[in-house]
Order: sequence, then C-alpha cells, then structure tokens
Amino acid sequence: MSHCLICYERIVPQVTWTNLLLPVKEAIICSECKEKLPILAAPLCEGCGREMTEEGFCADCLKWQQDPQWKRVPITNHSVYPFQPFMREVITTWKYRGDYQLIECFQEELLHAFETFFYKKEESLTLVPIPLSNDRLIERAFNQAEALALLINKNIQVEVVHALTRKSEEASKQSKMTRKKRLARDNPFTIKKQQSKPVILIDDIYTTGMTIRHATKILLESGCPKVTSFTLAR
Repeated sequence: MSHCLICYERIVPQVTWTNLLLPVKEAIICSECKEKLPILAAPLCEGCGREMTEEGFCADCLKWQQDPQWKRVPITNHSVYPFQPFMREVITTWKYRGDYQLIECFQEELLHAFETFFYKKEESLTLVPIPLSNDRLIERAFNQAEALALLINKNIQVEVVHALTRKSEEASKQSKMTRKKRLARDNPFTIKKQQSKPVILIDDIYTTGMTIRHATKILLESGCPKVTSFTLAR
C-alpha cells in the first residue's frame, strides 16, 4: 500500500473487476488530492491559455495586442492546471522547499497535455526551459522549468536546449513583485544559443505573461522562426 506524495495519507486502492483481472498502475496521489487538481477545460484563451466562457482572446491578451511595445510579440501559451490555492501549495512545496519528487504528481496530465497541444504538430520540437539566475539555482537546488522539460524529454524524446541565460544582475524574486513592477522590468534574458527551429518555452507558472514575453521577444529577435510556450499552471 502506497502513500500520497502530497498529503502522505495511505492510498487504499478501489477493488473493481478491471483491477482484479488486469494490472493497474499504482496511484501516487490519493483521490482527494487528485480532485483538488482540476485540469484546465476548454474554451481556453487563444493567447495565454486561461479558461474562458467563449472562444477567442481574453481581455488581458487583447490589451497586450494593442500595446505598441508588445503587439509584435505573439504569445500562444498552453497550460495544464489552473493556478488555484491548492496548486499554489503544491508548487510552493515542490519549488521552494525542495521536494523534487512531487513532479511525479504532474507527470500523467503534463504528458497528456503536451501530446495534445504539441506532439507531432511540429516537424521538429525544441524545448527551451526558462532559466534561473545562479543565486536562485543555488537556493532551490534545481530549476523547476528544466525539470519539467526533462520529464517531457524522458517520455517523449524531444530535444531540450538551454538557449537562454539570465543576466547576473537580475536578482529580484519575481514572485515578490507587484504586477506593475513585473511589467516595467527590463528583459532579464540574453541568448546563449541561437535557435533556427521552432521553440517551445517551458516554465512552471504563467502569471502576467511577462517572463514568457521577454523570452519570446529575445528569441524572435535572434532569428528563431516561431516561439510558443507550455506551462504547468496558468
């Protein structure tokens, strides 16, 4: 009998004719925690990927499209989960408290969503994880965006390239910034490796979209033909 990776309660498997006759994959999170991690459901915004009541672009994306600085930086983001309170708790434990194993909780839905949105829809897939600064990497012991990219790579065999790096002077935690400060910050990225093929940016959370826009902008300016993004939560 296993324990839930999130709440640590014992997982009691339900006995059905199916799992009596056929081998069943062992659950890693309990049914109660699984219910608290709903999947984003269509219709979704064609820009940022948030849930909507109708098809098209959300009001926030329409504003971005009218902004003189950003209207030429097209964003197409797909996410797996809505960033609600329980997901915030799980990501906080995974991201800031070093519980790396929690990534297994997302594996099934993450891979399913990636295959739905991207796999075999592009001739060549290149994943570019959003980089951390050296200080953040030392603090957290791992880059959560890279962990997600490597999880996809391990199961679907797509290339992972570290095409971006963060400027060393960029030290402020974005999670502590107000929306206004996030929108006003300079581009924190520089190009490490130019990309001549379409790129899928990988990150854990899409909040204001500023990080994705900065990364997209610098990749496009360096000659990358197309940039989309895939994030764990929106």
